[in-house]
Amino acid sequence: MTDIKTIAAFFRENDNFLILSHASPDGDTVGSAYGLCHALHKMGKKARVECADEIPARYDYMVKPVEIQDFQHENVVAVDVADLKLLGKNNELYGDKIALAIDHHRSNKGYAPITYVNADAGANCENIYELILELGVEIDKVIADNLYTGIVTDTGCFKYQNTTANTHIIASKLIECGANYYEINRIMFDTKSFARLKVEQQAVDNIEMHFDNRCALMTITAEMQSMVTPDELEGVTPIPRQIEGVLIGVTIREKTEGKFKCSVRTHEPIDASEICSMLGGGGHNRAAGCEILGTLDEAKQKMLKAIADYLGE
Repeated sequence: MTDIKTIAAFFRENDNFLILSHASPDGDTVGSAYGLCHALHKMGKKARVECADEIPARYDYMVKPVEIQDFQHENVVAVDVADLKLLGKNNELYGDKIALAIDHHRSNKGYAPITYVNADAGANCENIYELILELGVEIDKVIADNLYTGIVTDTGCFKYQNTTANTHIIASKLIECGANYYEINRIMFDTKSFARLKVEQQAVDNIEMHFDNRCALMTITAEMQSMVTPDELEGVTPIPRQIEGVLIGVTIREKTEGKFKCSVRTHEPIDASEICSMLGGGGHNRAAGCEILGTLDEAKQKMLKAIADYLGE
């Protein structure tokens, strides 16, 4: 398996990097991409980041300090991308040109000639941290803010099961390097618009209980989403799993007419990635996702059938 030393050598020996994050960007893919980009700039390399979707304004403190460079890219790198289809429209542009993938999803499809997957990492930013250390780049405040954000968001502020002792160690090192942990945690976890709260209220009101109340299914329609900007809904998916006694929490969000994004969050012993893999998706043991085509009712029924098959019911 490819190791950190191998991918560090790739960056030392090459230049002009295009770094791709996944569509519907979250803290981990943004932090991985811009943290790595800034580190490469400090090495004297040319690098820039592209995402198929607009990066939410809440991440401006990570994105804006990183220099925007204009050049012809030679090497395409994907970070925190388990499957090419997660690149959105960038899959058509770059899907067959990716030379290196750095990821922490066990379900990674192995689409890149050089692939580094450390599924023991709570967030892909942990992998980027280890890579930057291997490259010998000093971690400044810009890098620290990016990597800390990725770690804290993907671990649910260190409360999810993917959190490890090493996660805490890396986070503490990033704080020592200047990560503004208090402000980052406030922005990510303690700040919501009133419109977001109204959407949450409607979403909670439509929760359905299935499989003897072991599964809670919540839907968010396009009409509900029109009340907020896309980034305001980040963090809404764990709500169904928070219900006492629920082992499987499902959130179905309407992306466009006839297309739904399904997020599955589970407690032990349920494997979310196995459920989503039945529908062409994947992810982690406790957090996974997929896309389903059809009407809302069809999306619900397909998801419930996958869960029933998984449970053997």
